[in-house]
Amino acid sequence: MQVIGLCRFSYPGLGGFQVEHDDLQSRIAYLYDETRLEERFRFFETFTLPCLRAQTDPDFTYLIVIGESLPQADRQRLEALVADMPQVVVQAHPPGRHRQVMRDAINSVRKSDTEPCLQFRLDDDDAVATSFVAQLRQAAADVAGLLRDNRHIAIDFNQGYIAQPGPEGISACAIRKPYWTAGLGFMFRPDVDLSVMNFSHQAVVRRMPTVTFSGTDMMLRGHNDFNDSRQKPNVQPVTLAPLDAAGEALFQETYNISADHVRRVFSTP
Repeated sequence: MQVIGLCRFSYPGLGGFQVEHDDLQSRIAYLYDETRLEERFRFFETFTLPCLRAQTDPDFTYLIVIGESLPQADRQRLEALVADMPQVVVQAHPPGRHRQVMRDAINSVRKSDTEPCLQFRLDDDDAVATSFVAQLRQAAADVAGLLRDNRHIAIDFNQGYIAQPGPEGISACAIRKPYWTAGLGFMFRPDVDLSVMNFSHQAVVRRMPTVTFSGTDMMLRGHNDFNDSRQKPNVQPVTLAPLDAAGEALFQETYNISADHVRRVFSTP
């Protein structure tokens, strides 16, 4: 089964954000703000890409969707960061209805109309365990019989961390939360052309059968000032504590995230 991961790297779509803007130009200005983009790049370099480079099953596609309006210097920086990763496909799209653009983008890289397709979403500030692709594929094989009577199935890995990188290293807290995007995969029947972005993760349990796996750290949610989900009022605060040496070793082993790399990148002016 083909495995496709999706990243929306500051794509200025119509919809798809919890933060609302008055018009498209306001959204573009927000997304391409220099401070915001710099933070996204640093998370992407230290959290997201290391875990993908170290996947025990390297047979996957990681589709990065950007806007055609992304400044050229930022596009070149992005392409340089992923130049050594054959799994990565970068696509530039004009502004459009968010779900339809993502659906079309994913379908453009689907390779088979005879096998189910596995999809996951990995934002530019999140990470997954280095065994994520392998375990998603194995879980899908185990529950594939459910596709006889269902168009799609959700596969949920509900254990991991919230983490924030910085000049001093990584602060984090352990979590066990169902249906968080960084730990959620979907299996689609071959005749179904929907994408992972067609379903809100909060509502997935009402839309399809779900299978949840716990007991192993599989997801990592990056915590930062520009989290889309943290821009609304009454957001619950998160208490994070600096990782000790054992915690840094766990992040290295589980996610291929190096605390020393984090310190170097986030210490740069």
